Amino acid sequence: MATSKLQALWNHPAGPKTIHFWAPTFKWGISLANIVDFSKPPEKISYPQQTAVAATGIIWSRYSTVITPKNWNLFSVNVAMAVTGIYQLSRKIRHDYAQTEEAVVAKE
Repeated sequence: MATSKLQALWNHPAGPKTIHFWAPTFKWGISLANIVDFSKPPEKISYPQQTAVAATGIIWSRYSTVITPKNWNLFSVNVAMAVTGIYQLSRKIRHDYAQTEEAVVAKE
């Protein structure tokens, strides 16, 4: 049973014998780096970088569901990219908004 599932994965058109497997696998490094950056101070987060990460994740998640063969590795890594990018953007926006509110309160 397990052998047949491994053989099916090995021979899949998006399996480990193809670039369609390895490109998304290495792309996980971007999502992991973004997760490590959760501990980074919000003022060091880049709007353009995180917007690109989130947009790339959203666009390629959709693409990975319409191509043949379906590439679920590509789909999952791009969902992770979208989620981590959106989370980082929300951290940055909350930080910048709090800074703006503090400045307004200080002026009054």
